[in-house]
Amino acid sequence: MTDSHEGLRELREPGARRHRIALIDGPNMSNLGARSRRMYGPIESLDALHKYVTSWADVLGVELEVFSSNYEGAILEFVHGSAASVDAYLINPAGLTIHGSATRHALLETQRPYVEVHFANAQGSATSDRGPVFGRADSVFTPTATGLCMGLRQYSYIGALVGLVLSLDDADFLAPSAHLPKP
Repeated sequence: MTDSHEGLRELREPGARRHRIALIDGPNMSNLGARSRRMYGPIESLDALHKYVTSWADVLGVELEVFSSNYEGAILEFVHGSAASVDAYLINPAGLTIHGSATRHALLETQRPYVEVHFANAQGSATSDRGPVFGRADSVFTPTATGLCMGLRQYSYIGALVGLVLSLDDADFLAPSAHLPKP
């Protein structure tokens, strides 16, 4: 275990269930390393990002299934095919952020929690340090996502992963709204 992972195991209860989480990276993420350093930082490739996130998942005791595609149809097929075998999803919709309604619908149909991640602060301006170089992007995923982590480059993935794992461990957090007052 590297120093950067120190203490992470203690976040989870001993003997906590081993979760299976699918990580999906959408269109244009395959070009990571050749994209804007201001927005994407030092990660050299999508493979390097996946190894980085997988190392954190291993420390958390999570099985991470990684998938990426530049084609929404392939992403849809992955979501449909994985729904019965995963507990939750992490998704960086990337090029699908604004127009990926079909992918969002597929995720919702799984009835699994999903957390949206972005390297940039998608709500930031083009002139902000962590905003997208093309300006603010209103995501179709955000309104139905369980959570959102963005603007922290590769650390967005780790924050989302830790939060998702802890929420899966918390029976009350993802439970139906039975505890809410009846209208």
